[in-house]
Amino acid sequence: MGILKKDASAKSGRSAVTIIAEGNKFTGEMNIVGKMHIDGIFEGTISSLDAISIGKRGEVHGNIRAHTIDVCGLLQGEVCCDELTVESGGRVRGSIYCDQMVVHNKGCFVGERHLKEVAADPTLIESEQTPSEKLLKTLDDLPDRISLQSTDGEKDDSKSPNE
Repeated sequence: MGILKKDASAKSGRSAVTIIAEGNKFTGEMNIVGKMHIDGIFEGTISSLDAISIGKRGEVHGNIRAHTIDVCGLLQGEVCCDELTVESGGRVRGSIYCDQMVVHNKGCFVGERHLKEVAADPTLIESEQTPSEKLLKTLDDLPDRISLQSTDGEKDDSKSPNE
């Protein structure tokens, strides 16, 4: 007697649910079309078009992007979503970009919360760039040609390396 049928379709009318069960650890990057529930440990990046829930024993360390996120366990990192709910006993630490946020009694949030539209405009979060990203942006903003003045006031007409 088998659990799976040979002629069962991999596609169903309902969206799939991806589960990381308690005792399991996943590290890496996941792109999810349906819902996801985490009772184990996840380290990395998750992108979902639907909802992500983190169970009481679940832990997520990294970046998450989803429509809705419900936290009963631990979420640590950068989050971008439409709705974030921190349930009783849930803990969230990090930078949150969301339209709606609810922290229930005995839920814990430590970090920064920004409106989601701020995350879409990179000029508004420029201060959060790493020093190397700021240096590259500064170098890109430099002109192609620089004219130097000699100490006696005459202009140096040397060409730039690009010409």
